[in-house]
Amino acid sequence: MTAPALPPRPRVRPGRLGLHAFLLTVSLAFLAPLLLAVYASLRPYEETAEHGYFSLPRHLSFDYYRQAFSDSGMSRYFANSLLIAVPGVLITLFLASFAAFALSRLRLRGATALLIVFTAGNLLPQQVIVTPLYVLFNRVPLPYWMSDSLTMYDSYWAVIVVHIGFQLGFCVFVLANYMRTLPMEILEAAVVDGAGVWTQYWRVTLPLCRPALAALGTLQFTWMYNDFLWALVFISTGDKLPITSALNNLRGQFFTDYNLLAAGSVLVALPTILVFLLLQRHFIAGLTLGAGKG
Repeated sequence: MTAPALPPRPRVRPGRLGLHAFLLTVSLAFLAPLLLAVYASLRPYEETAEHGYFSLPRHLSFDYYRQAFSDSGMSRYFANSLLIAVPGVLITLFLASFAAFALSRLRLRGATALLIVFTAGNLLPQQVIVTPLYVLFNRVPLPYWMSDSLTMYDSYWAVIVVHIGFQLGFCVFVLANYMRTLPMEILEAAVVDGAGVWTQYWRVTLPLCRPALAALGTLQFTWMYNDFLWALVFISTGDKLPITSALNNLRGQFFTDYNLLAAGSVLVALPTILVFLLLQRHFIAGLTLGAGKG
C-alpha cells in the first residue's frame, strides 16, 4: 500500500518576501528606541558610561525600576493621569457617539455640514488658543469641592475639558462614518417594536459600535495619558500634575542618570501598553472596519 502523495507546497512569491522584509524592518525601526530603553534600564549607569549603551551586559537588575518608582512618587502621578484620562475618554466617547448617531441615523438637515464642522475643528492648531484658554479658565468659577483655586484654572477639569473639545471632532467623524455602514433595517425594526430615539441609540446602535468604540478608546486614552502641554499650562500645583511630568523628578540639578530615566520612561508607558493588550481584539477589528465592503 503506497502512502498518499503530499500536496505540493505553495510557492512563495518574491514580492511577498519583499513585503515581509519591509514590514519587519519598519517594525524593528519603531521598536528599537523602546528596546534600547528597556535594555539601558536594566544596566548600571557606570557600566554603560564605560562600555557604551550598545555593549554586551555584565550585570542586569530591576533596581532602577524600584528606584524610579519611589524617587519620583509615581503612584500619585499615576492617579492624577487616570483622573484626567478616564473621565476624558468616557465623556468624549459618549458625546461623540450621541452626536454621530444624530448626524448619521436621524436624517437631520445640514448633517453633512455639521460633520464637516466637527472634522474642521481638528485642523485648528492647539497652541494658538493656549493664551485665550488660560485667561478664560482663570475667570470661570468653580465650587470649592471641584477646585481648590475656586476657578477652573489649576484643576483637573481644565485639562479634561480641553481634551474633550479637541478630540470630540475626530471621534464624531469616525463614529458617524461607521454608523452609516450599519443596516438601516435594524433601526426600522426597532421603531416598529416601539423603540424611542434613546432606545435606538443606547440599546440598538451603540452595542453594534463596540469595535469602533474600543479602537477610539484605545487611541484617546493614549493621547490623553501622554499629554504634557495642557497639564503644564493649566495646572500650577505640583501634586496635581500627571505622570508625564513625573520624569522631571528623576533629573538631578547637576547630573542625570539616563538609565534611571529610561526605567521611569518604561514604567510610564506600561498603562498604555496594558490598555492596548486588553482591547487588542476590538482595536484590530476597529482598524479593519470596512475593509471587505464595496
